[in-house]
Amino acid sequence: MKILFIQALSMEGIDVERVYPIGIVVLASQVERETSHQLQLFDMNMAIDPYGDLRLQLDTHQPDVVCLSLRNIDPLGNKTSSLIPSFAVSLAFIKRYAANTKILVGGTGFSLFPERLMRDYPEIDFGVTGEAEKIIVPLLENLNDPPHLPGLCYRENEAVVIVPPVGDYDMLDYQMPNRDLLDPRPYITVNKYVESIGVETKRGCCFSCGYCSYPLLQGSKMRCRTAEAVVDEIQFLYETYGVTRIHFTDSVVNIPVDHLDTICTEIIRRGLKINWSGFFRENLLTAQNVALYTQSGCECFSLSPDGLSQTALDAMDKHMSVQDILDTAQVLANSGVVTVYHFLVNTPGDTTATQQEAKDLIDAIYEIHHASKTLGTIVLNNIRILPGTKVEQQALANGVITPETDLLYPTYYNPAPFDRVRYELEIYHTKKNIFMWQEVTS
Repeated sequence: MKILFIQALSMEGIDVERVYPIGIVVLASQVERETSHQLQLFDMNMAIDPYGDLRLQLDTHQPDVVCLSLRNIDPLGNKTSSLIPSFAVSLAFIKRYAANTKILVGGTGFSLFPERLMRDYPEIDFGVTGEAEKIIVPLLENLNDPPHLPGLCYRENEAVVIVPPVGDYDMLDYQMPNRDLLDPRPYITVNKYVESIGVETKRGCCFSCGYCSYPLLQGSKMRCRTAEAVVDEIQFLYETYGVTRIHFTDSVVNIPVDHLDTICTEIIRRGLKINWSGFFRENLLTAQNVALYTQSGCECFSLSPDGLSQTALDAMDKHMSVQDILDTAQVLANSGVVTVYHFLVNTPGDTTATQQEAKDLIDAIYEIHHASKTLGTIVLNNIRILPGTKVEQQALANGVITPETDLLYPTYYNPAPFDRVRYELEIYHTKKNIFMWQEVTS
């Protein structure tokens, strides 16, 4: 059987930072290990002419099955554009030029709206929600009559049936994917800022932040790889493909703390000259482990405290304080490594007083980082409302959305009277940022 794995368009335009599609490479590697099927991988995001190149892939390889990954449903970043139209076009395109090909769809974006997407797009033969390593081969081997595999989506008469996913893949069984299936080298130089090559150290998230879908997608139990296996993969990427910058794809990279510490200690022990980044939990960072992370190659501390006031932090179940953010800022300013902060604005419970608290927190962060000039930027976003989250319930309770609101398309928590406050805060912090970097001191 000939199988074509496709990463669907997950960005707008050709000048956006690209990400190596580790998901389809992991699944294709699983199929390669267990079967003799012919495999081909194609990332539409790397093509100047995505649909022209897609047609070339279909014509050249004549696949029996297409496995299409929908990673993102929209570009986020406050944008109101959607990636669903390009996904729908891709499905129609595949059926037009490979009419007899079976289409399997998965990915994070699909997992958020499986029933809706199966219902709206009859081109999809089967869907997979959540992790697919355990079910991809049994599904491919039984396409005419698949068993009720965890996470499988299929049609029965006129109804869409979704077998609940389990999310129990043991990351100790995780095997380094065969990246020869999709060469990483073109990705190394394609971005200006963001590391394009990702490495998984674990799955699952033990936090329950009110806006976040990670626990819904990966479960709340953290499943870790061994530090040695993670560093083996980093070393292989470095020695085989010349990868010198990686991003740890974990939702929170420094929990468990000893897990990341052990990884970094192993990187140092092996003398690997690589740079890395990840998203960190603020109140778990200390001067000691920040020094370790810096020595092992951390080039950017990305923080997502999200709340610009204690009211916002509590409303989103962040389980941290404003003082935690400031204490961490001081530690990171002393490290000499660039820090980027991500905050959400106009959060549930905001008042005129919390808007002033937001400015006070921004002032304090800039004051802490000013001398070392280690503040990259502060990213401000509205909350993208996702199904199954606390924020969805808050939005319903506060009349921001109704039960009929279509969350498949970009929908933000941004009610009046603070629906324009993001712009005010962007001006406020950007002036500080520009002045900080351009200031001439004697």
